[in-house]
Amino acid sequence: MQILVTGGAGYIGSHTAKQLAQAGYEPVVLDNLRHGHRWAVRWGPLVEMDLSDRTGLEAVFQKYRIGAVIHFAALTDVGESMQEPAVYFRNNVVNTLNLLDAMRAAGAGRIVFSSTCATYGDPQQMPMTEDHPQRPVSPYGESKLMVERLLAWYGRAYGLEWTALRYFNAAGADAEGEIGEVHDPETHLIPRAIAAARGDLPELELFGTDYPTPDGSAVRDYIHVTDLASAHLKALARLDEGGASGAYNLGTGRGHSVREVISAVEQAGRCKVPLKESPRRAGDPPMLVADASRAARELGWVPEYSSLEKIVETAWRWYTHSRSSAPVPEETRHQ
Repeated sequence: MQILVTGGAGYIGSHTAKQLAQAGYEPVVLDNLRHGHRWAVRWGPLVEMDLSDRTGLEAVFQKYRIGAVIHFAALTDVGESMQEPAVYFRNNVVNTLNLLDAMRAAGAGRIVFSSTCATYGDPQQMPMTEDHPQRPVSPYGESKLMVERLLAWYGRAYGLEWTALRYFNAAGADAEGEIGEVHDPETHLIPRAIAAARGDLPELELFGTDYPTPDGSAVRDYIHVTDLASAHLKALARLDEGGASGAYNLGTGRGHSVREVISAVEQAGRCKVPLKESPRRAGDPPMLVADASRAARELGWVPEYSSLEKIVETAWRWYTHSRSSAPVPEETRHQ
């Protein structure tokens, strides 16, 4: 079966494409390469295109035998979304409408959607279950919630079968070192801490030292990207078997503070992370931790690689490899 993977040249999408290929599917990656990377598309064809191209989308569904869609393509920077909400709603919501309508026209009736815990907004309870109120505090979170609601209405009206996976903090890299996290600019804590430890950044800025947490720094639930990828395959399999549509949290149920992450990076690299302590950022809650028991119960999904040590180990190895390796030559890239 061919699976359309929108945003499949990005961080989580490329890891999922690899697992799809290992499971016997052919991932057809659709990516505009604005934030994705051509070298990360290694396990199936690449269609370089934007989801705003309705005619192009229709041609993709005519050319390939798409049995289902895994939808990653989105803008994801919370701060940027506060400054440019129109861009986020157009890209994340309107373009998803284009995708859903192209799917409906082609008779492709199953989709796994990359959602986020940002749909919940400020936490009212901890750990957070799927029944937690959804009150986003950013256009990014609002755009993802809008898509979840689109999926539900398309399911009711047109029979679309869907799963929304609400991630907590994606981290780590492919254990075999083939792919990993590369953002420009990089905003995620673990690669920035590694960069500071290696001297590629002058210091790591620690935002907030007075949270009501054991060490004063914010606590987050980190989930290894390989475990996230496996959840998409399990969600796809459940839809294939006739499972009901719905949403699932993806996390470990255990939080780690920023200072714990820094300590893990220092242990992995046997060197110090230079720090600059700064005030809290607006909108950053003290703690975000998932209750992922529904995913365990209904998808049979249990994280295997998401210890903090494993996450940091694979992230450090990838960071070192990606900085020391030359770009993948054009002639070796999969077309």
